[in-house]
Amino acid sequence: MGLGLVGAGRYAWTFWRYRGFAPPSAPVAVTDRSGRAVAVGSATVESLSVPSPSLGGRSDPVLVVLPPGYADSPGRRYPSVYLLHGVPGRPSDFVSIGDLATTEATLVAAGQLRPAIYVIPSGSPSLLADEEWANGIRAGNDWESFVAGDLVGYVDSHFRTIPAGSARAIAGLSEGGYGALNIGLHHPGEFRVLESWSGYMTAEDITSVFGHDRARLAYNSPAMTVRRQAGAIRADHLFIWFYCGRQDYTVAGNEAFAAELAGLGLPYRFQIVPGAHNWKLWRTMMAPALMVASSRAGGG
Repeated sequence: MGLGLVGAGRYAWTFWRYRGFAPPSAPVAVTDRSGRAVAVGSATVESLSVPSPSLGGRSDPVLVVLPPGYADSPGRRYPSVYLLHGVPGRPSDFVSIGDLATTEATLVAAGQLRPAIYVIPSGSPSLLADEEWANGIRAGNDWESFVAGDLVGYVDSHFRTIPAGSARAIAGLSEGGYGALNIGLHHPGEFRVLESWSGYMTAEDITSVFGHDRARLAYNSPAMTVRRQAGAIRADHLFIWFYCGRQDYTVAGNEAFAAELAGLGLPYRFQIVPGAHNWKLWRTMMAPALMVASSRAGGG
């Protein structure tokens, strides 16, 4: 009986950690563009605690995924990609469910991806707290300022990044996709690429974050911000890449946002792909999302 309960507990823990997917596993070798067999290296996942004045002096748990070969190339600097999770969510979801580290290692070995440093912060003080990656009305909850200021500064000073906006991308899924657009549009020049994976374009009226303040809600709605920021987007050569599933509740808002970008003549790419608002879609789209960020945020 005891062993049965232990087995059931392990199964439940494994299912929760991987959401029903097999644990991430990279191939031993892949074929590169020239047809040669190339060994697949290993990405390194580091856990950090980043202090933040924007969060009232609290420290935020952050995962950093370093590309294969990082330790062996002390003179090399890398682009950085910031990834924002949804709610409920946590940084480790990108690695355990999204297969981020093994996807990067495999694509790098195949010559399809420029190595990059991936930075994955926690977007709330607890698993179920919804902070929207925004500067909220309560003291010590300036999550936007934490990401664009405290976190970027910390990463640039502790890792071999290319410390320039032209070599940074910010992306996220669901709430994190909304957050990536919102933060990126508020900070021209801080990021070269903004990616939204099944994100929404209008701030959700969450009392604890926005306090039913119409001006605050409008300011934190990418659908409304993009027109005001159009000149800065052009000047900074910002590229917006976003997608959603055909069965996703965000389809209409995403289509309207794409039409607005097209009307303003801004550089973007939007896709509606088969799928719904879940990890099956986000895991399937991980490789193309990484490749777009890598190719566009090159530091040039």
